[in-house]
Amino acid sequence: MTLIPMSAKELDRHRFIEEIRAGRMTALEAAEKSCVTERTVYRWQATIAKRGITGLVHGNRGKPSRRRIPDGEAKHIVAIVRKTYLDCTAQLISEKLEEEHDIVRHPKTVARVLREAKVWESPMARSVRRMRPAHRSWRERRAHRGALVQFDGSYHHWLEDRGETGEMCLLAAIDDAGSEVLHAEFAAHEGVLPVMGFWREYAGVHGLTKSIYVDKFSTYSMNIETAKENPDTKTRLQRAMQTVGVEVIFANSSQAKGRIERLFRTFQDRLVKELRFKNISTAEAANKFLKEKFIPAFNRRFAVRPKEEQDFHRPQGVKDLAGLKNVFVRREERTVQHDFTIAFQTQWYQILPTPGLAVRPKDRVEVREYPDESIGFFIRNKPVVVQAIPKRMPAEVRKIASTLVPVLLN
Repeated sequence: MTLIPMSAKELDRHRFIEEIRAGRMTALEAAEKSCVTERTVYRWQATIAKRGITGLVHGNRGKPSRRRIPDGEAKHIVAIVRKTYLDCTAQLISEKLEEEHDIVRHPKTVARVLREAKVWESPMARSVRRMRPAHRSWRERRAHRGALVQFDGSYHHWLEDRGETGEMCLLAAIDDAGSEVLHAEFAAHEGVLPVMGFWREYAGVHGLTKSIYVDKFSTYSMNIETAKENPDTKTRLQRAMQTVGVEVIFANSSQAKGRIERLFRTFQDRLVKELRFKNISTAEAANKFLKEKFIPAFNRRFAVRPKEEQDFHRPQGVKDLAGLKNVFVRREERTVQHDFTIAFQTQWYQILPTPGLAVRPKDRVEVREYPDESIGFFIRNKPVVVQAIPKRMPAEVRKIASTLVPVLLN
């Protein structure tokens, strides 16, 4: 005979019935202590009289549930997960089982099956922090789409080194009002030019946002003492955003921009697996997958409706976007030499005659580096025609050139 253990509540019920039999308690008092009706107490008495104390145990105790997953299906799920999805969350495993294997089971059910088989542990359970968290204040979401966009970059082995890609940088922007991923792309690094290119492409899709929320990384914030003493000292990105009327807000901690931080944690779980499932091994293919497949599906599942319907993005026309090309750039200055040459990044350039522009030695040339790695040369905001030369000319040749070039320009 199999002994079925009784719960503490069932043992209390038996004790109350014994107290009633001994005359030390009435059925009404037992009902009040058990938070049931008096009629229920009489039913307990009848059950014990007929079946003994085991009558208080629920009839399904110790029996397998009728809704339990068949053993064959459970083993099939375990085999699939062990082969492909062992490092995924229960939610993602449930989604992939439905999408790829026609198995529809709730994530909690899948997690229970895997834990019983002792082949899987929740990633959250593995990364529980036992540190006492610092006290922080809750901040309400912005009400409008485009009112505040959180932006950051995340270095990670996104392609798990397929194609010898190594560690890559993912730049992403998420809307504060609705947690919508507005734009994301893989870049070489989180430097000035990739970030400038990101926001130029962002403006072409959504327009210009009202403000962006970033950390104090050197691309976004001047971290030197001079900048702290002089608020007019700005980074190239700050100046570009100021030119187009976008406010740059700095977070004082990673928790302050928690929405983008949580997004990257989710991406490092989901996106890495999705790229693996598709066997993507290049940044170009990864960016195409991000734009066409992953981000639209991600937003359908996780984005919420903003509190207000109005969108605060400022749409940009064709002329506006053409103007942004010379806003989101990196600018350097060089001085025209007497032989009408300038040097930039170990390369020498010969300034050629430019119609409508008088060039003289000692003029300041503004060199503009564009996100696509092209370079433009400007004097007094007008483009200058230049030609790359293999090396600087010898002194005697420079002396002759310094007399000939002004004649050609005139």
